[in-house]
Amino acid sequence: MWAVLEINLLLLVYLILLYSFLSSAVSNSLYSSSCQLQGQFHLNGLHKAGDVVLGGIFQIHFFSVFPDMSFTSEPQQPTCHGFDILGFRQAQTMAFAIDEINRNSNLLPNVTLGYTLYDNCLKLGIGFRAAMSLVSGQEQQFILDETCVGTPPVIGIVGDSSSTRSIAISSVIGLYRVPMVSYFATCSCLSDREKFPSFFRTIPSDAFQVRAMIQILNHFGWTWAGLLVSDDDYGLHAARSFQSDLAHSDGGCLAYFEILPWGSDQAELRRIVEVMKKSTARVVIVFAHESHMINLMEEVVRQNVTGLQWMASEAWTAATVLQTPDLMPYLAGTLGIAIRRGEIPGLREFLLEIRPDLHHNNSNGNSIVKLFWEYTFQCRFTPPPAGWVKAGGALCTGQEDLKDVKTEFLDVLNLRSEYNVYKAVYALAYALDDMLQCTPGRGPFSGHSCGNIKGLEPWQLVYYLQKVNFITPFGDQVSFDENGDALPIYDIMNWLWLPDGIINVQNVGEVKRLAFKGEKLTIYEDRIFWNFESKKPPFSVCSESCPPGTRMARRKGEPVCCFDCIPCSDGKISNETDSMECTSCPEDFWSSPKHDHCVPKKTEFLSYHEPLGIGLMAASLLGTCMCAVVLGIFIYHRRTPVVRANNSELSFQLLLSLKLCFLCSLLFIGRPRLWTCQLRHAAFGISFVLSISCILVKTMVVLAVFKASKPGGGASLKWFGVFQQRGTVIVLTSIQAAICTAWIVSASPVPHKNTQYHTDKIVYECIVGSTFGFAVLLGYIGLLAILSFLIAFISRNLPDSFNEAKLITFSMLIFCAVWVAFVPAYISSPGKYADAVEVFAILASSFGLLGALFGPKCYIILLRPERNTKKAIMGRNIQSQ
Repeated sequence: MWAVLEINLLLLVYLILLYSFLSSAVSNSLYSSSCQLQGQFHLNGLHKAGDVVLGGIFQIHFFSVFPDMSFTSEPQQPTCHGFDILGFRQAQTMAFAIDEINRNSNLLPNVTLGYTLYDNCLKLGIGFRAAMSLVSGQEQQFILDETCVGTPPVIGIVGDSSSTRSIAISSVIGLYRVPMVSYFATCSCLSDREKFPSFFRTIPSDAFQVRAMIQILNHFGWTWAGLLVSDDDYGLHAARSFQSDLAHSDGGCLAYFEILPWGSDQAELRRIVEVMKKSTARVVIVFAHESHMINLMEEVVRQNVTGLQWMASEAWTAATVLQTPDLMPYLAGTLGIAIRRGEIPGLREFLLEIRPDLHHNNSNGNSIVKLFWEYTFQCRFTPPPAGWVKAGGALCTGQEDLKDVKTEFLDVLNLRSEYNVYKAVYALAYALDDMLQCTPGRGPFSGHSCGNIKGLEPWQLVYYLQKVNFITPFGDQVSFDENGDALPIYDIMNWLWLPDGIINVQNVGEVKRLAFKGEKLTIYEDRIFWNFESKKPPFSVCSESCPPGTRMARRKGEPVCCFDCIPCSDGKISNETDSMECTSCPEDFWSSPKHDHCVPKKTEFLSYHEPLGIGLMAASLLGTCMCAVVLGIFIYHRRTPVVRANNSELSFQLLLSLKLCFLCSLLFIGRPRLWTCQLRHAAFGISFVLSISCILVKTMVVLAVFKASKPGGGASLKWFGVFQQRGTVIVLTSIQAAICTAWIVSASPVPHKNTQYHTDKIVYECIVGSTFGFAVLLGYIGLLAILSFLIAFISRNLPDSFNEAKLITFSMLIFCAVWVAFVPAYISSPGKYADAVEVFAILASSFGLLGALFGPKCYIILLRPERNTKKAIMGRNIQSQ
């Protein structure tokens, strides 16, 4: 919040100043051909003349001191202290790149580039002063032609390193389309072309850095993390982007989000660390600067918070100030996003050639080379400060050798921000070269005009900078998209802590965006040092992933990453990890025991392979064999009185029909098919009607013979001759056949998959199609059975010589009892058991008829042959009289 207010106030002040500068210049131009500066800023700088000059803003000092603002007199200029050796190396990289371009005959031939570099002292106010000095010049006056136009003091600026300062500076110079190419400002807000139309950068924006962070989280399965950010544009915009992208990626949740205070606010830092300590998140992501991390780690060490996996933004990934033995128990194993490392051949040799006597071209005496020299060799140039010599301080000669000191300044093996500076300078140079190669009359500007070095305007360079595209000597492609962002690429770094205490920041992968191919993450996990006992990646989730067979049920009032795993109900499955819903299996399938896939439902029908089916089939075949044996016995003894008595032909027909009854029960066993469903009831109905018709005719013949034996009763036999008996059987059976035919044609029984009995089983059964047809079939059988029973019951006391009625009565009694019991049992039996009940009824009634009608006769034929004579039969009759 304070950073934003500071930017707004400074913008207001400097816009007023700039307006006064421009107004004064315009008014003076009416009377003079030169523009007068209203004042000068005393800035640490470095200059080199050239045909075209590039500006640069770098962080050469860490701290600054502003004088008191009494508003009664002109304030003194701010002073800077705390020399930043790496910031100076960045500035020298720009100088080296310009020197290299000037020596390259293929790039900007006949044009010499110069530079003006200023120190921002890590302060927004000083950085803004530097930018205004670059665009307006520091000379007392500069000559313009009659139209008050000409080559500006600088045609482009390389800088700034801070997002906050870049926002402020670009907001003003963007109004005049002065191109600004930053090498370290990452705020995604700077991609807004409406607000910053001339801003470019060679470092990826935080938007890409955020996506890279999220890709790393997803790679290791970390869905529960904490986020800490600095209280400035860099941190707050990164936090906003991170939260938005994380929500859209479904890659995780934030356990906590805290803003690190400026300075050492111990109470706030203590609260933040306590939040980290209590949280179950093992991963902490930090978008902040070194200064914030130093204050935070002091509190982390004080509370001894270990066991965390830190993820660093590019702002502190390579911070050597944090790579100390005291902090390694906490920060070892840190994964960080780092600016792409590059190689710049010849840079070290260039740095070794630096001499302060070559750079005494700053009229204010603030040459940053002199300041570097004094810092490196701990000496002072003449005139030295008061008391310096007396205190034993050395005087600088300018002839000291950099090879004699151990300094980080000469370490060119890990060039990252310097590599971005190098690319920024070359981007401006290539844009200028493209503009100067324009053919007059074919240019992109009004009237197909081209830009020229004498009348160069910054907005023309912006046009060509947008289209620049080149390959660095290190092999990286440099081009800008419509937002001024370069093709992003980051190195993934890991803080390695060796047993001997050596600390090394090693490269373990990269993340980059390929042109037209999206983003690509590469991580070499075998290189990563994990600061845990297991030496493996930590486990950081709010809730463990729900395995297949369960679904996620989010906890009310908690982030979406916190959930319970609910097992899928029967018949539903989830075959993916972290499934939100369980899906129902298709109709013919059921959930597996683990509910992770669908399996075909178990099928149930009266099978030949189960004990019940085997038993019924065996009984059916046994009955069939018994009928065949009895038939064989009767055929063999067909001339005996027992066989010939009571109509032997009907006995043979009855045995054959009973055989069919036994065999028709086999149609009820096995998986129902259309033909078996149609045939089983028809065969059952016709077979039983045939059997009962034979029994009915036999009973009627017995009664007719008895009546014929009485005086005047002979006429009754003429209705029961052989042809009449056969005809009666055929007619009665044909009626049943007609009933079955009408039933099958009108509403045929069909196989049916019944899922109502059991949800996890498919019961295959035959539905009757027409309940009325089935009832008529059974009713017709019952009618004949009852009629046979009644006639046999009436004839039960006739003389034995003619009487088979007792056996028929008993057999019909068994038959009726079986089928009366069948109806409720059939209705109440589900699935295959209904078929089993019907088969049992068929077999029981068939065995009852076979045993009751033919058992006594077989007993006489086989075991009591002496009774199988006409005399014995007649004798029994006489004896009974």
